[in-house]
Amino acid sequence: MPTITALGHACFTLSGDTHSIIFDPWLSENPEAAATPDEIDVDAILVSHGHSDHLGDAIPIAKRLGVPIVAPYELAMYCARHGCETLPMHIGGGATLDFGRVKLTQAFHGSAVITDDLIEYTGPPCGFLVTMDKVTVYYSGDTGLFGDMELIGKLNDIAAAILPIGDNFTMGPHDALIAAQMLKADMVIPMHFSAFDVIAQDAEEFSAQLDRIGITAAVLQPGEKVEI
Repeated sequence: MPTITALGHACFTLSGDTHSIIFDPWLSENPEAAATPDEIDVDAILVSHGHSDHLGDAIPIAKRLGVPIVAPYELAMYCARHGCETLPMHIGGGATLDFGRVKLTQAFHGSAVITDDLIEYTGPPCGFLVTMDKVTVYYSGDTGLFGDMELIGKLNDIAAAILPIGDNFTMGPHDALIAAQMLKADMVIPMHFSAFDVIAQDAEEFSAQLDRIGITAAVLQPGEKVEI
């Protein structure tokens, strides 16, 4: 039975019987990180977009482990330029890897690597549908609410949906509640709600709202895990 482990903010691992992957590994500068980059041991790194709190430590982890970064084409090319093995993909495309099946979904957000003197566009952001050990997880990435979440839920039997609730940069709790109903996932895991003051939200209240409409929620503090 696959396990999802929260590592802080929007970083999660998904581990099955023989493989493990990580989503958006922002760790070294993450005030709530439950692991360091050197402690990560995975088979692939899935990066939803180029913002620093999501691309994070993906490049050094990928180079140390010799594993691919799976990302939208432009972001994958940025990572390849920095010496990483990559699997470039794009919205709607899928691929089968050793750990299972991955498909990119749309996400409504931005994507760029931003430094003091440069903003480098890294293509569109994305979400991921990952099937491991016959269980499907939807990691939405940073996104606003969009109507095709209903289609994603209709076409996929989603065991767990990991959704942002932080507002300001992504969906807030109200829109995430609507997203949860559209996706029809067996479980909803909130993310992106506590690392910065501007996105601070009450995840337990969000969980209670889900419970009132019959949706199972799992609020994972950094280091906590849940079987799906």
